[in-house]
Amino acid sequence: MTELARSRRGPSTGRVLVLGGTAEARRLAGRLVAEGVDVLSSLAGRVADPVLPPGEVRVGGFGGTAGLAAALDGVAALVDATHPFAATMTAHAAAAAAVTGTPLLRLQRPGWTAQPGDDWRWVDSLDEAATAVAGHRSVLLTTGRQGLAAFARLAAHCVVRSVDPPEPPLPARATVVLARGPFTVEDERALMTAHGVDVVVTKDSGGPMTAAKLTAARQLGVPVVLVRRPPLPEGVPVAATVEEAAVWALRWSGTTRPPATPRPR
Repeated sequence: MTELARSRRGPSTGRVLVLGGTAEARRLAGRLVAEGVDVLSSLAGRVADPVLPPGEVRVGGFGGTAGLAAALDGVAALVDATHPFAATMTAHAAAAAAVTGTPLLRLQRPGWTAQPGDDWRWVDSLDEAATAVAGHRSVLLTTGRQGLAAFARLAAHCVVRSVDPPEPPLPARATVVLARGPFTVEDERALMTAHGVDVVVTKDSGGPMTAAKLTAARQLGVPVVLVRRPPLPEGVPVAATVEEAAVWALRWSGTTRPPATPRPR
């Protein structure tokens, strides 16, 4: 056993630690709390006024894999329900769970699927996305406030939408729109029309909360540059729905008999 493994001193208490910040994480916490499960939700603290889930909540990082492993002392199960692009946290969760022997499930909503009429261009990074839109006049950036440095050299007018004010560097011709979803198709059409948007950049986040922009782009004939999701750590089982994750967590919390180890997807 490693030193990290020895840091898990006590027996599990039935507590479920949910690494959150997503709508799915909040719904999962609510479902488990309603069943009487001891749930601790952890938020990264990157949003100034986050929507808090039911149950106990902690805000802030753990200090890498070692810190998360220490926090798993007495935890019966760990659910990584962070954003599909929170690759560092997902890697830390996999490593900490492995070294402490804590059951781990990744809750990740499916990515988006193109519909007839969509004009999607897939890229592997924000830097590639910036290259892909270099010839456009007005770009709608919905990639969040982090990583905007990749677009700082664009000559195009950039509409930057985020929940909190983004930090520089920003594109020289940037219009910042502070807004929290979900958004309607009408909202997205109005935004794109008002700013003459001729291309949208987004990450393949999946889910319905931010999908309206894809429908609006399709209706307006605007192409969309989508950044692919980072790969998941090898061997980590994945649940696509909150209900599937809840059933798994309820069993490990002691509500029902623990399940057999699920297969990775």
